[in-house]
Amino acid sequence: MKASTDSPTLVLVLPSAEMPTWCQLVQQAAGAVFACKVYSEGLHYITRLADDRAALILVHADALDDWRFWIVTPKTSPATRRIPIVVVSAQAETRRAALKNGADFALTADELAAQLARLLAVHARVPQPEKVEEMDSQCAEALPPAALEGVRRFNAGEYYKQHDLFEALWVEEAGAVRDLYRAILQVGVAYYQIERGNARGAHKMLLRSVQWLTLLPDVCRGVDIRQLREDSYRVRAELERISDVADFDKTLLKPLRLVNASHEVK
Repeated sequence: MKASTDSPTLVLVLPSAEMPTWCQLVQQAAGAVFACKVYSEGLHYITRLADDRAALILVHADALDDWRFWIVTPKTSPATRRIPIVVVSAQAETRRAALKNGADFALTADELAAQLARLLAVHARVPQPEKVEEMDSQCAEALPPAALEGVRRFNAGEYYKQHDLFEALWVEEAGAVRDLYRAILQVGVAYYQIERGNARGAHKMLLRSVQWLTLLPDVCRGVDIRQLREDSYRVRAELERISDVADFDKTLLKPLRLVNASHEVK
């Protein structure tokens, strides 16, 4: 069982016609580990960051009048606030203001070139090998009884109750596998919000769940995570398509699928 193979992304925020030397250095350093994408328009910024598995955001502040938007927006969303942000500027005043606005690093182009390897190795939001190994090992174990009850509640459409069960498991679990419980409960809360008619709340919660679902292997403790990813992505796509949550097709709210006979839910 291996975690998702999609490459995490280095996001370069700059005008489409502008490509400073430091951006070329970032693209070269990305190698086979990272994808690189340029963001020039702010439309659907949070959704794009979540779907692109952004590992690091680099903002070319000197070329942007609205550079604060590119910092504050992800730092105030639970779906993206953990993504490190690097602001690159030749202006000391801009760098100081960037840090006050929530940037994790504010560097000159020369400083970025000198620190880039460390930023990618230490600070980019990617799973560390030891965490991946821990996750794979813990995912090979069986679901505990409380989690099986949570699955049963989820599959019965008791989304509020499943949240309580999986939240307790998430709090009690210190290992990497706690993200399994967090991912399931957040998808379940989104489904609960849909049933309450709160499309905006559901969409936000589904975006939050992406960061945990992408860290999990396709099967974890018998739960078909690949299927859960696909199901939750279809639900989000439908929410984005319709204008009235009353038109939502609730047959898209699929149950959790268990793929190991030893995890049978009664």
